[in-house]
Parts: sequence; structure tokens; C-alpha cells
Amino acid sequence: MNRKAISTMLCAAAAGMLITGQAVGAEDLLQTIQEKGSITVAMEGTWAPWTYHDEDDQLVGYDVEVAKAIADKLGVEVEYVEGEWDGLLAGLASGRYDIMVNGVDITDERKESYDFSIPYAYNRTAVITTNDNTEINSLEDLEGKKTANTISSTYATLAEQYGAEVTGVDDLNQTFELLASGRIDATLNAEMTYYDYMKEQPDADFKIAVLTEDANEIGIPMKKSEDTESLRNAIDQALTELSEDGTLTELSEKYFGTDISKNTSAE
Repeated sequence: MNRKAISTMLCAAAAGMLITGQAVGAEDLLQTIQEKGSITVAMEGTWAPWTYHDEDDQLVGYDVEVAKAIADKLGVEVEYVEGEWDGLLAGLASGRYDIMVNGVDITDERKESYDFSIPYAYNRTAVITTNDNTEINSLEDLEGKKTANTISSTYATLAEQYGAEVTGVDDLNQTFELLASGRIDATLNAEMTYYDYMKEQPDADFKIAVLTEDANEIGIPMKKSEDTESLRNAIDQALTELSEDGTLTELSEKYFGTDISKNTSAE
């Protein structure tokens, strides 16, 4: 066979691979995860009761168990990776982590950069102040006030939309330290996070000054790519099954004392 014939055959083979979507270098993420036998899950580990460390320094929380339940459905083990919020999102985009399970709000802006699962939890936003604060009674009252949150969170974005000056922090504990010391006027966070914090710190001088009526949808983000489509579909199927068999309800009541897997604000 001459060189021209060989070249023609190679070109035809390459074209066929491209047509079927099996181009060299393309990988199906779900298949890769299942072949590896584990899924890498990113979370903060400092945001009770979503992801945190108990008195024995064991990583626990609602999202820790949700991630484990999803992995069981996929037939793989979980490899948890902890870090700061901004770094986790960056690692997700670069492919260092497979998914992020950390109470992540589904927003139009984030959907431009990440693929999301169906919602598996619903969460109202609370504006938290000290008990003696009488100036903040609505979101509009955040105008000109100082707040604190991890800088790329939806809570920081919402505070800025209402005219607040947002201080960036690394975790929830820093936020409440700033609030207790009077260095900020308020912080925006998950309603259930506030209740959990007050359960652990009953003498804390905090209150919910404003509570939104509509609940945010919580989903699982992953890298935005054609290679993640099968993984997203498998996670959606797993979440549907975990909802139907009552697992999500059971985990919600265990960690929050109520069922956050259902959108009660829509009823």
C-alpha cells in the first residue's frame, strides 16, 4: 500500500471519530469516575450543618451524607476535598474536582460557568444582625451598611445589589466574629445556618432581621462541558431516587430539624 492510500485511510478514520464524538482526548467524566472507582467532591468543611467537623474532628453534615448517597448510587467511593469557597469553584472549573456539594445556590450567572444538577434543597436567605440593631428591617435597609460574606457567594452579590459594602471573609466563623465585634452591621446567610449556629451558641447576640419569602434552589455544580452530560444525568437520577425513597427528607430532618428537600415556599 502506498503512502497516499495510507494517508487517505488515516484521514477517513479520524473523520469518523470526530463524527461519532469520540475525538482523541475526549473523555466521558462519568465513565472516568467509575473506572477510577471514586468521585472527588469539593466542600468547605466549615459551614455547619452543611459541611463541618464534629467534636472528634470527623467531616460530617447534610452535604457530606448527600454526596456519599450519590456516590453509592454511582457505585463509587467518595474522596472529599476541603478548601475555601472561591478556590473550590476555581478547582471545579479547572477539573481538579468532579463536583461540589456545599449548599451552592443555582443562579443564572453561575449556570453560565457550571453545569448544575436538579435542586436537592431549598433555602431562604436571612439578614442577620445583632439584637440591638433597629435600622435594618428590609433588604432595602442594607443601603450604605457594612456586611461580610465569602466574596463570590450569592449572599455577597445580593448584599451588593441592595447597596451594602461587602467585606470578604474565608468562612462563617469570621463572619460572625465581625458581626459580634461591631465591625459590620449585618451578614446574609442561609436561614438554617443561622438556626444551627444559635443552637451551638445560644448566648450569641444575634437575630434574623429580614427573611426572604422565596427560597433559593440548591444544586450540585460541575465543570461545564459536553463530557459532564452523562455525569449530570446520573446525579439527577440519583437525587430523584433519594428524594422518592425519603433519604433526602431523613437527612434534612437529621441536620436541620425540618425538610429542606422540599420547596415549601412555593406551596
